[in-house]
Amino acid sequence: MSDASALALISVAEMYAADAAAARAGTPGLTLMENAGRAVADAIVRRWGTRPVAVLCGPGNNGGDGFVVARLLAEAGWPVRLGLLGDRARLKGDAAAMAERWEGTVDSLDPALLEGEPLVVDALFGAGLTRPLEGVALALVEACTGRGLPCVAVDIPSGVHGDTGEVLGGSFEAAVTVTFGRRKYGHLLLPGRERAGEVVVADIGIPETAIDEMALRVHENAPALWRGLMPGPEAADHKYSRGHALVVGGDGTHSGAARLAARAALRVGAGLVTVHAPEAALPVYASQLTAVMVAALDDLGAALADERRNALLIGPGCGVSPATRARTLQALGAGKRCVLDADALTAFQEEPAALFEALGPNAVLTPHEGEYRRLFAHEGDKLSRARAAAAECGAVVVLKGADSVIAAPDGRAAINANAPPTLATAGSGDVLAGFILGLLAQGMPTFEAAAAGVWLHGAAAAAFGPGLIAEDLSESLPDVLRDLTV
Repeated sequence: MSDASALALISVAEMYAADAAAARAGTPGLTLMENAGRAVADAIVRRWGTRPVAVLCGPGNNGGDGFVVARLLAEAGWPVRLGLLGDRARLKGDAAAMAERWEGTVDSLDPALLEGEPLVVDALFGAGLTRPLEGVALALVEACTGRGLPCVAVDIPSGVHGDTGEVLGGSFEAAVTVTFGRRKYGHLLLPGRERAGEVVVADIGIPETAIDEMALRVHENAPALWRGLMPGPEAADHKYSRGHALVVGGDGTHSGAARLAARAALRVGAGLVTVHAPEAALPVYASQLTAVMVAALDDLGAALADERRNALLIGPGCGVSPATRARTLQALGAGKRCVLDADALTAFQEEPAALFEALGPNAVLTPHEGEYRRLFAHEGDKLSRARAAAAECGAVVVLKGADSVIAAPDGRAAINANAPPTLATAGSGDVLAGFILGLLAQGMPTFEAAAAGVWLHGAAAAAFGPGLIAEDLSESLPDVLRDLTV
């Protein structure tokens, strides 16, 4: 399996199809279930010493996996109690066959199973759960969480929706989750990511060809997805060959956002960066910027006519005004690669269609949730909304947050999982916009530039550590870039 293939995420429906494909290829469901249970048992043995275990089994195939886990741990000398939701006689198919192989007692599902502070194996429901937990299942979740018991989840913590990461009424909080074939969307989308703990992906015998043939369109955002397209200076390069990025700045009292973005674009590798700002504000910009050039906003039209000036960012600190709206349309009409953020998005909240008509595949929109709501009416989970927005507007959309989703109009998407909480600081979004701008100026494809910018943003924050402010992100970036080229 290639590194990029390992980043692929699979939906619940696609996982069912992969299971069916494995059966058609000659791998029986019982074999897949035995392998799944063994992977969970192995993960437990590697992390814990022998101790009491409570295996909580549901009425479907997830519960069948649980019967395998219980049998293998008991054979290894672990004290095991097994509780089943429902009647053992009503189990069907592979789950029933695995229950027959279990020689121990089958107790009714009850919080009493948690007496003695055991390690809990959550094999109640898999990623396909679509209704809120209730009754004894919810009571067990609350008891396990309330007592702080360590939990190992089979496939995904029960109560977490596999496709959306939504918590349905309540869910286990796993220390480890063992999933099969590929991770599900809900392993990365919040709040599911926080409930899953460490995610282990086990090979249970599903043929790689069965997964590859699906041409999965959603991936975890990581360097293997785009590193081959990352621009890097070549021996013959000069500053003009590395791209000239433009940043539209606000007045002197709102100059910080554009300055942060411009420095970020330069730091990520753009050969030249110019901030175009109102004439009266130029001394403010010039006093704070050194390698970044400054020019009057009135000269923006002439700059856009120069084909060497190939990428532009507009929005941060610009103000929500007809002028911002007009300049956004002017830049898009000039055919430049554009990043639209903040005020450049809100300026179109009364008529989003006017923006969408001007957009194209060379544009990146970077809304947070509030800005998204001003332009788009899509409902649902974050991944679905980002993909729907990209399809509607015809541009790459970065729906920002701790689980940012990068979506392209053609259906590709990446879920980012490396952003630390320290990024919740003023100006960090402006730096992100600058990183994407700088990569676009160097010619990186739009979707990959957006994905790389988001990942670099998180990695730079994590590398700096506590005490982060937005100015630190660009200064932390060289260490991250150095590691990428090793």
